[in-house]
Amino acid sequence: MKLSKTRSLFAAASLALLAAGGANAAPAASIHNIVLVHGAFVTGAGWKPVYDILVKDGYHVSIAQHPLTGFQDDVTAVKRILAMQDGPTILVGHSYGGAVISDAGTDSHVAGLVYIAAHALDIGETEAANGKLYPNATKAVKKTEDGFLYLDPAFYPADFAADLPKAQAEFEARSQALTSASVFTTAATSAAWKTKPSWYAVAKSDRIINPDLERMYAKRANSHTIEIPGASHAVYESHPKEVAALIEQAAQHALDGK
Repeated sequence: MKLSKTRSLFAAASLALLAAGGANAAPAASIHNIVLVHGAFVTGAGWKPVYDILVKDGYHVSIAQHPLTGFQDDVTAVKRILAMQDGPTILVGHSYGGAVISDAGTDSHVAGLVYIAAHALDIGETEAANGKLYPNATKAVKKTEDGFLYLDPAFYPADFAADLPKAQAEFEARSQALTSASVFTTAATSAAWKTKPSWYAVAKSDRIINPDLERMYAKRANSHTIEIPGASHAVYESHPKEVAALIEQAAQHALDGK
């Protein structure tokens, strides 16, 4: 079978899987372990809709609760969870969590990376500098006197979570995890996507990270990429079926050597 035909069949199968909302069970050859990494301003609790799908489908899922107090603190916290895994692992990052998994992903447990509307930095890059190249649509970022950032609660629902129920978005606006400003200006020293296969979900209506920046990251990493129409930055909460299906795709194919 010609290579182009093989890729076409794989793409068709992938689209069918995404439309169905994921596999019914983890295949025998699939990677069993998945670690989910949250981004700035939030906690791991937002992963629950994705977690529920993955667990139902037979995966062993762990959620890192990193402190957002500094980049190295956050990488260390994720590596601590990776050390608890019993075999090959898919490492998933949302938003700033993408920068974290690009560093922590060099860990020997990690077989594949999944970026969900996330930063996939190259060595020497920072989120702040890349954001200037591809400006986002929010003006909501505020800073505390001791150097932590948060999003103005008045703008959080529209800018971070426009496709979530209003009451949920308003609650999240008032329960933010304040994040050290330093994490956005810390230069990357590792880029695991250069040596490990990756998958990427672009949130097409993202106001926190410019969708064009997300596309640049995905293209540069040669990621298997999907784009989710109407998705806000909170895509992992608002479109859990599509996100979970992409993660399962990674679990099923990260060891293929593609």
